[in-house]
Amino acid sequence: MLHSYAFSNFQSFRNRVEVDLMLSRKVVPTHWMAESSTGERVSKLMAVVGPNGSGKTALLKPMAFLSWFVGQSFQNQPGAGIPLTPHFAAPGEPSGFECMLDFDGMLWRYVLRCTPERVLHEALYRKRERFGYVFVRDWDAAANAYVVKQQDFGLAASEARKVRPNVSLVSWAAQFGVPLAMRAAALGVITNVNVLGRMPMGDQVVLSAAQHFSAYPDQHERMNRLLSAWDLGLSGVELLEMPANSQEPGQKIWMPFGKHRSREAEYSLPFAFESSGTQGAFVLLSRLLQALEMGGLAVIDEFENDLHPHMLEPILDLFANPDTNPRNAQLIFTCHAIEVLNLVNKSQVMLVQKDENCESSACRLDAVAGIRSDDNYYAKYMAGAYGAIPNL
Repeated sequence: MLHSYAFSNFQSFRNRVEVDLMLSRKVVPTHWMAESSTGERVSKLMAVVGPNGSGKTALLKPMAFLSWFVGQSFQNQPGAGIPLTPHFAAPGEPSGFECMLDFDGMLWRYVLRCTPERVLHEALYRKRERFGYVFVRDWDAAANAYVVKQQDFGLAASEARKVRPNVSLVSWAAQFGVPLAMRAAALGVITNVNVLGRMPMGDQVVLSAAQHFSAYPDQHERMNRLLSAWDLGLSGVELLEMPANSQEPGQKIWMPFGKHRSREAEYSLPFAFESSGTQGAFVLLSRLLQALEMGGLAVIDEFENDLHPHMLEPILDLFANPDTNPRNAQLIFTCHAIEVLNLVNKSQVMLVQKDENCESSACRLDAVAGIRSDDNYYAKYMAGAYGAIPNL
């Protein structure tokens, strides 16, 4: 489970900001919370709210970036840059990232400091009685080389010295079969965010969701049950394998068709004719059901896009309900439907805003001075008591 992450000098955030999913023992336990394998109480979701242009999407991107960097940066071509953008007022300063998570029954901390050109510092720590390093990697500008220290990491020193400046040592070591690196590199984040922001809805995204469901019949069946229960007019989604319109003979794709009942008969409708909300729910479930099955982390921008606000609670309940989330999957999401404040605890909301210098900041709702557990968070937010609203 993810316990926290922090970053600095990244996109609209110049100063350090932390997204903390850890919860005090004083917080009344609910199904939105879980006990981690290392004994801490951790939230299963975090809602990110704030006005347009405040930096909400930028708050999500660090976890998508770290997932790619740790797991897949070995694929980065030699000489290519690292796909990150510092704050435009600090282009010459490095960006910093760190995250805390548990896996293999232990607590781990990963730290990265880099520029778009190279890694300056990278380290992985493991907690036994206290944190001790597994590896530490530092750029020595004078020697024009990396200095790498290891303790029980398992990468040959000769290979560690060859690591490219645009590649994580974890991703590098995974290519050489280092067991810990292979397990860490596989801890992917399921997201609709990339370096440019939220991936737009479109035909290709719908086809990708159909391809996913064709490969995972159990998730296809769960998706059918959920969409049928959510009053979208569907009795299910049928997937048909059809020839692709491409230059490659024999190439096929999976096409989704909505099934509808009318006057005791059933009809199929190409998914392109379904509402944008139905298409959005179909694509969203292709991501969320993956996380729920794996017990992983889903990072979703504009969670409620094209969905009615009443859809929020049943979708979020997939993560709260132990029956649908037995592996304690987590969800971090941005949302403009402020009704979400009626559903979650004050410790499970991040408020994001941007100042006159175009610098974003964020804090947890429970850190706002004077907030009470019996407050009407929705009403007070809409009244401007917590900030993070448009200044119109």
